[in-house]
Amino acid sequence: MENEASPPELIVQELTGDVPAQYVMPLQDRPSAAAAPAPIPVIDLGRLSSPDTDGGAAEEAAKLRSALETWGFFMVTNHGIESSLMDAMMNVSKEFFQNPPEEKQKYSNLLDGKRFRLQGYRSEMLKSEGRALDWSERLSLQVEPEEARRLDLWPNHPESLRDVLIKYATKTKIIRDLILRAMANILGLDEDYFVNRITTKAKALARLGYYPPCPRPDLVFGFKPHYDGGALTILFVEGQVGGLQVLRDGKWYDVISKPYTLLINIAECMEIMNNGIFPSPAHRVVTNMDKERLSVAIFYGADEETVLEPAPGLLDEKRPARYMKVKTKDYHNGVFGHFRQGKRFIDTLKI
Repeated sequence: MENEASPPELIVQELTGDVPAQYVMPLQDRPSAAAAPAPIPVIDLGRLSSPDTDGGAAEEAAKLRSALETWGFFMVTNHGIESSLMDAMMNVSKEFFQNPPEEKQKYSNLLDGKRFRLQGYRSEMLKSEGRALDWSERLSLQVEPEEARRLDLWPNHPESLRDVLIKYATKTKIIRDLILRAMANILGLDEDYFVNRITTKAKALARLGYYPPCPRPDLVFGFKPHYDGGALTILFVEGQVGGLQVLRDGKWYDVISKPYTLLINIAECMEIMNNGIFPSPAHRVVTNMDKERLSVAIFYGADEETVLEPAPGLLDEKRPARYMKVKTKDYHNGVFGHFRQGKRFIDTLKI
């Protein structure tokens, strides 16, 4: 029997080259050929938030609305984060992932090697219930609210990581609120409608990501296709390596960032609150044969006790609610359960 099992193993090794079989996606789910670049609008946050004396703010708001309605992604410049701080954030991320495996495992997000927790270090070298593994490493740390930070899970090496991340996240929180207010204004709601729904108790999770070069980018994903489950995501990618792709009308497009810009996308809690006018986009990360990729994402959610529902100001006889009400914590529980099955919990809430 052992001899009969050997040929299939050899075929897999021959097919995947240097990629272990547990990373290989099923044939129908593998990354497609080179994708076209996504013409995602670039928003000048300085102009967007300034008094509209010359029409500049209105112009940026129109670009933002177009981006939210079509892509769910947009790029921002003039965002108020110094390039030196962005460099420092990327440098401490790189230093952490360059640590020896045993040092990184001190902050593992698995308790007793089995029980998963949201914060901590994750390497996809671990087994995963029949699903192909992602070609990546991740470090997830909660940055908001401040009193909920698990500083025992924040690495000591590099020593500056804690201070740099806290300073960086303080800046991105300002950007979050600016974007939420701009979205409310675009939709004709009270400017603070979304900010008040998020509240100061909302969780924010920083995720540092490392995607090493991959010998067979056609077989694996750095991060499988997914939707973000919170309210808003702010992403910073090192250089112009690329890798991020967004789905639109059944076709995948490359999202190409520029140095010192930020990529922002709508997540599902916000889709519910805006009644689907600005949908959350599916996205994924593909690998690169020659280059490593580093990223820093801040995932902003809503208060766990907030009842997610379409904003009443967006509803009338011609525009009924598209989603049922759900408490944020119940929504997140549903998201995790459905994600393991490759399904979207938000689909169960559609009216």
